[in-house]
Amino acid sequence: MDDKGLFLDRVSIALNGRILVAVTHRVLPGEVLTVMGPSGSGKSTLLAFIGGFLDPAFAASGRVLINGFDFTARPAEDRHAGILFQDPLLFAHMSVGGNLAFGIPASVKGKAARSALVDAALEGVGLAGMAARDPATLSGGQKARAALARALLSSPRLLLLDEPFSKLDAELRSQMRELVFAKARTSGLPVVLVTHDEADARAAGGPIVHVGATE
Repeated sequence: MDDKGLFLDRVSIALNGRILVAVTHRVLPGEVLTVMGPSGSGKSTLLAFIGGFLDPAFAASGRVLINGFDFTARPAEDRHAGILFQDPLLFAHMSVGGNLAFGIPASVKGKAARSALVDAALEGVGLAGMAARDPATLSGGQKARAALARALLSSPRLLLLDEPFSKLDAELRSQMRELVFAKARTSGLPVVLVTHDEADARAAGGPIVHVGATE
């Protein structure tokens, strides 16, 4: 259907009267929209608006439609956006499996069912058998994979990526790009990627929006 995916309808975000971002764009299921621009240009601010957690200091207009439904006035928890940041943000007091289980919707009942989902998700990102591990024992690449698995387990409607590859070395960066974009295509999730890196944009393979200017 034509309304599937994410539609940014005349979205405009301003701070102190200065427009940072003005965009209208549809992101199809499995497609990656890359947003590029210098620091302070409003890239992450756009993600916050889409995800429903924009700082009230910003003035925003326009609509966020997900699969044809208007979520502009809905809280973040209703939007079900999977979000990956520069840092994996794994909970230090939980095991790797506990971190993933945290993302599973409450509607999934039963320890066995939830554990099975965790095990399958870990296998899907190359971390089979690591559910009992302490996150502190994981490498940077493994932490990034665990964060991706947790995001996918939350049954997201879309993925928001805020430079999630920037702290990985070149080889890991390439591997994670391939993994994240492949998972998005398989799951039919529209993706918005914020990055400074032209290689990220090329790997994403979708449309590119340039925003802002230097402050």
